[in-house]
Amino acid sequence: MMAAGPWALLLVLALGSGPGPGALGYFPEERWTPESPLLPPRVTVALLARNAAHALPATLGALERLRHPKERTALWVAVDHSVDNTTALLRGWLMRVRGLYHRVEWRPLEEPTSYPDEEGPKHWSPMRYEHVMKLRQAALEAARAAWSDYLLFLDADNVLTNPDTLGLLMAENKTLVAPMLDSRAAYSNFWCGMTAQGYYRRTPLYLPVRRRERRGCFAVPMVHSTFLVDLRRAAAAALRFHPPSPDYTWPFDDIIAFAFACRRAEVQMFICNREVYGFLPVPLRSHSTLQDEAESFLHVLLEIMVKNPPAEPSPHIWVPPKVPDKMGFDEVFLINLRRRADRRARMLRTLQEQEISCKLMEAVDGKAMNSSEVEALGIRMLPGYRDPYHGRPLTKGELGCFLSHYRVWQEIAARGLRKSVVFEDDLRFEIFFKRRLMTLMQELEAEGIPWDLIYIGRKRMQVERPEKAVPRVRNLVEADYSYWTLGYVLSLRGARKLLAAEPLPKMLPVDEFLPVMFDKHPLTEYTKHFPTRDLVAFSAEPLLVFPTHYTGEDGYVSDTETSVLWDDEATATDWDRSRSQKMREQPELRREARNSDVLQSPLTSAARDEL
Repeated sequence: MMAAGPWALLLVLALGSGPGPGALGYFPEERWTPESPLLPPRVTVALLARNAAHALPATLGALERLRHPKERTALWVAVDHSVDNTTALLRGWLMRVRGLYHRVEWRPLEEPTSYPDEEGPKHWSPMRYEHVMKLRQAALEAARAAWSDYLLFLDADNVLTNPDTLGLLMAENKTLVAPMLDSRAAYSNFWCGMTAQGYYRRTPLYLPVRRRERRGCFAVPMVHSTFLVDLRRAAAAALRFHPPSPDYTWPFDDIIAFAFACRRAEVQMFICNREVYGFLPVPLRSHSTLQDEAESFLHVLLEIMVKNPPAEPSPHIWVPPKVPDKMGFDEVFLINLRRRADRRARMLRTLQEQEISCKLMEAVDGKAMNSSEVEALGIRMLPGYRDPYHGRPLTKGELGCFLSHYRVWQEIAARGLRKSVVFEDDLRFEIFFKRRLMTLMQELEAEGIPWDLIYIGRKRMQVERPEKAVPRVRNLVEADYSYWTLGYVLSLRGARKLLAAEPLPKMLPVDEFLPVMFDKHPLTEYTKHFPTRDLVAFSAEPLLVFPTHYTGEDGYVSDTETSVLWDDEATATDWDRSRSQKMREQPELRREARNSDVLQSPLTSAARDEL
């Protein structure tokens, strides 16, 4: 025991103090400093573009915002067979950013502007497939020659809204992994099933993965559009796009040929849906035009803004200024509560992107109204009114909503506006919205059919029988009992009819009042208070706007339902989502409320929702 002290001291002197601050050893030659961190991986981004001038500002802006050091990133960019200014746009962008990135390889092909065997710019002909396969192979070989650690293929209309996408994919530690990209439909950048001949096959797994009901990184037979290849893996050396293997018998398609090569090399493809990584458009049909494609991508930008910040364009690209108009209407009204600044900003930006000018109408905040203000306006609730879902009287939120629309009707009448559009601030637009609405109005007016109200967004409540299609006017039906006022067209005559009904002393929710006025409300105890019910009402079919959120979904906020009773501020009217009949009925109504015999416009079927 007496010798333990000296031996312990000798041990401490021999071992030193360990790797603490300064990492000092007993002898000078034992001193060391901590190792420096590893450099980030070297990444090549391969971008292939054709007629993509409409998409590149947003796509390149998102690429620039990726949180991977630009000095460790190389760009491989190819342009081919374009009739728009894709080549000039990309050339200018590369000139401005080339000093930021490690290396830039530029492969323009300005002539010819089309393939001899293609029927149009959206047609994928055999010659086009082969050329794209050769381009992708060239990108793959360039990344290998540059000793890149990773190769990111990025389609020119894929917007990576998540700046951490690269790092998150690398962390998955896979040879080949794709971020699941969102779209307006079931379409995404992966398949869950493939036939023995290399064609798409439906599987039960697809929709749960696509909807993120199951989250993770899933083995799949096909990814495309945007994906990351780990070139450090030995098996990655066997991957190729062109030429296909001598025994290749699958369709002559770049993504299918690559999937075959992965299978032969025993490289498993993965799709990752743990996060929201970005968005892509639904492919258009082969007969679609470049205008269709530009408007389809515009809809991608609108969908991004529903739950995410806008996809800002690259600051290194000049974007032509928007030239808003009123779509041929006398006025476009946007109703918004002053305290809903987030909704206001989103809707104003959404309308601006579509080149639609509007007049902002400050909504009446029913929650802020006291009883004396309500009495001064002569407001009384319709005798016997009860909410059909909750059995409660009118709420202050519903009161404010009614007054907001009522003030719009008053302005229409006072200004003598022949036709106007009214938007609420919690809606999302369908693809080709502006063109479809303008075409609908032109056809309706050409037929000389009188009208007062046209729903462009609603919840159809009567679903047992189809609504009557309007002859010779595409995408229009006679409206039956409906809810919601998120978007509608109103004529001067219609506004005057609504005001003449004097609804304030017998108020009910505005979306109950409108069906009363066109005599489609099922409850006579409501309709009997309004003897003149001759409003001529139609509805777009399919609808042109939808809510940003449905009842019960994450992010759903209602200023009408989450309120207090109109004459009792002590009684709150928030509702229990888990017990809400309205929430349970919502999916059924969305599924059943469709009219199948309506004359359709070509724009209705221009975009493929199928995979």
